[in-house]
Amino acid sequence: MIAPTPDDEASIDSTRAPLLSHLVELRKRLVISLLVFAVCFIVCFVFAKPIYMFLKAPLDHALAGRSPHHLIYTQLYETFFTYVKVGMFAGLCLAFPIIAAQVWMFIAPGLYRHERRAFLPFLVATPVLFLAGAAFVYYLLLPTAIRFFASYEIAGGHGTLGIELQPKVSEYLDFVTTLIFAFGLCFQMPVLLTLLGRVGILSSAQLRSMRRYAILGIVALAAVVTPPDALSMLSLVVPLALLYEVSIWLVYFFERKRAQDDAARAAGATD
Repeated sequence: MIAPTPDDEASIDSTRAPLLSHLVELRKRLVISLLVFAVCFIVCFVFAKPIYMFLKAPLDHALAGRSPHHLIYTQLYETFFTYVKVGMFAGLCLAFPIIAAQVWMFIAPGLYRHERRAFLPFLVATPVLFLAGAAFVYYLLLPTAIRFFASYEIAGGHGTLGIELQPKVSEYLDFVTTLIFAFGLCFQMPVLLTLLGRVGILSSAQLRSMRRYAILGIVALAAVVTPPDALSMLSLVVPLALLYEVSIWLVYFFERKRAQDDAARAAGATD
């Protein structure tokens, strides 16, 4: 851990407030976040149909050229509530930057200066990596997974019943959003590990020594969050393993920078 300097301690002392003040501040941030989410939900619900069509595009492309397919719904209200979920999903994604900013404004006064400097860049990197994970799912994993599962269709013939893919409207949305959230969160691994290394909790040597256990954990995670086929599992294992290696190098970079800063301060003190 990096020890706080006297200036850091003074900065923290200047922001101390009674518990009631912190609770009032927390309520303010929660109210703003909920209002922003409500507005984003309403906007996204208005455009829920084109958003759903966008999410359905990988299914259209993967099944192009096959016998005619269509999505079905078996309850009168199923499509309506599916659009409600689309509005909530898209509204949360749209409101996330503002919600993250509210979280930052609440916790930043309680952090040391070096912790604020360490945390802020990763707050910016979080949505970028989430979008990278979502794009990975949308453009690479979904088409492959859909083609794999659709390969189990059996054409019907005279005297035999075929097996045809007819996804439900709500179940397809649940499938897509689950994958997007799972991969988006998994792609936050460099943020978490590098942040821990930036503040001195983890070192690059520790990450290297835990590489085998990390790979085993990644494989177990992929088995839980991906569709039950080997290709989907590998689609998560490979990028996460690469991101783990990137995290090691990022932590090593910050360690070298910290050592250089310490040496510069020590040289300045001797002069």
